[in-house]
Amino acid sequence: MNKRTRYLVHAAIIAALYAVVTHLQNLILPGSATWMIQLRISEALCVLAFFTPAAIPGLALGCLVFNITYAAALPLDFVIGSLATLLAALGMWLTRNWQIKGYPLFGMLLPALTNAILVGWELSVYIGGGFWINALYVAIGEAIVLLVLGSVLYYAVKKRHLDQKLFA
Repeated sequence: MNKRTRYLVHAAIIAALYAVVTHLQNLILPGSATWMIQLRISEALCVLAFFTPAAIPGLALGCLVFNITYAAALPLDFVIGSLATLLAALGMWLTRNWQIKGYPLFGMLLPALTNAILVGWELSVYIGGGFWINALYVAIGEAIVLLVLGSVLYYAVKKRHLDQKLFA
């Protein structure tokens, strides 16, 4: 398989996984992937951006697909939520080598930062409550998912050398 085809396949698979996992979570635990303090399990997939640049468009597209297909999503979320995910994934790819004892802590916190700023602002526009409290709630949810589930996924990929098998 040529390099471009492989990149597109990886991006498409990541996008599909993100959208499907988020919809499944919302079916099993309604609202848990869409409230202010959301623990969107699919956000753990952001760690794939440490291993392949295909995760950047894949995650953004997956977020967009979920937001468009989720009935309660508001139009601004199509752009803002997807942009926050795109920026987080890009930042993770760019900082993938910034590690503390083999752990990319700064990169793991980037989704919390980008989503806090962008989605926190969006929530302030739609529901009020003040930017800082909305940003804090969003950051808490993102940080929990990335530092717990994201870390598990990161170490599982590294331990099984999936980064080399799948993305090399």
